[in-house]
Amino acid sequence: MQARDLLRQLQRTVDELAVLNEIGKALTSSLDVGEVMHLILAKVSDLLKPRNWSLLLRDPLSGELYFKAAVGAGSEMLMHLRLQRGEGIAGWVAEHNAPLIVDDVTADPRFAARFDKTSRFHTKSILCVPLTFKGRVLGVIELVNGEGDGSFNTEDLRILSTVAEFSAIAIENAQNFAKVQELTVLDDHTGLFNSRHLKRTLEQEIVRATRFGHPVSLIFFDLDHFKQVNDTHGHQAGSRVLSEIGRLLLGTLRSTDVPVRYGGDEFVILLPETSKDQAMECAKRLRGEISRWKFLAEETYGPLQITASLGVASFPDDARVPEELLRRADDAMYRVKAERRDGVAAALPQQSSPRDQSLTRGVSS
Repeated sequence: MQARDLLRQLQRTVDELAVLNEIGKALTSSLDVGEVMHLILAKVSDLLKPRNWSLLLRDPLSGELYFKAAVGAGSEMLMHLRLQRGEGIAGWVAEHNAPLIVDDVTADPRFAARFDKTSRFHTKSILCVPLTFKGRVLGVIELVNGEGDGSFNTEDLRILSTVAEFSAIAIENAQNFAKVQELTVLDDHTGLFNSRHLKRTLEQEIVRATRFGHPVSLIFFDLDHFKQVNDTHGHQAGSRVLSEIGRLLLGTLRSTDVPVRYGGDEFVILLPETSKDQAMECAKRLRGEISRWKFLAEETYGPLQITASLGVASFPDDARVPEELLRRADDAMYRVKAERRDGVAAALPQQSSPRDQSLTRGVSS
C-alpha cells in the first residue's frame, strides 16, 4: 500500500513539473492576457481536473472583478458579468489577498448564487487563489466543482498557488505591454480608441467572424447640432462634451465592445459576436443614455441636453468587407440625420427602395 501511495505521489510530482514546464513556455509565447491564461489554465485543468474554471481580473479604477476567461458549463453566459468589491468567493479572495477552499458553498454566506442562476450550473465546491504582483491583487483564478465531483484539498491549493505566481507575472507583463500600445491607439480627448485601432480591429473581427460563423455589428453615430455647442460656448466646452461622451460609452458598453472616436463628433462602436437585432437594441439604449445625460452640468450655462443620430450595420447581412460595413452604418446614420435626428436606423437591405426605409426614434427608441 505504501509503495502504491509513493508511486502515486511520484506520478503527481512528475505531472506537476510537466505542467510548470508548459506554463513556462506559455509565459514567453504571447503578450495577450486571455491567450496566455487559456494556455496556463488548460494545463492546470489537465492536472487538477475541475469541472469549471475562470480567470477574473480586477478593474484598477472600481476594484470590481470581471471575467477574462471562463471554461465549463454555462461559462459563456458569465462573460458580461461583473462582481462588486467583496462579492462572492472570488470577491472575498481579491479583497483579502488570501486563497480559499470552500467544500460546500451552500454553507458559506460569502457565496454569490446569482452566477449559478445565470450559468444554470450548480456549484458545490470552490478553490480560489489571488493573482498578486508586488502586493497588488490583479485578479483571481477560480476552480469550481459540482455535485459528485469531489472537493479540493490543500495539495490542489499548493499547486494552484504556484501557478498563480507565474500567472501574475504574465498578466503584469501583458498589461504593461498593452499600456504602451494604448498610447498609440487612444484618443486624447475621450479616452476611446482612435480610427487607426478601429481599422485593424475591424479587419481582425471580420476574419474571425468568417472563420467561426459569428456576426459582427457596427454602430455609427454623431452628435446632433454639436456645432452649436462650439459656436455658443466655445471649443473648450465642445471638448468637454466629447470627453463626457467617452466617459458615458466606457460606463455603458460591455468590456468586449470597442468604442472609437472616429473623428470630430463622430463615433463608432464595434460589437463582436453581436447580431443586427442585438446591435439595434444596444443603439436604442445608447440613444436614450445620451439624451438623458446632463452635459456640462457644473457650468453656469449647464446642464446641456444633447442628442445623437445612430446607424447600425452588421456582417454578413449588410456587408462582407470592413470598409463596406462601415459605409453602410454611416449611410444609416445619415438617414436619421436627414429625417428627424435623435433616432436609430438599421442599414437597409441591399435591394430595398426608399419606401422600405424604417426609422426608430423618440420614446419608442
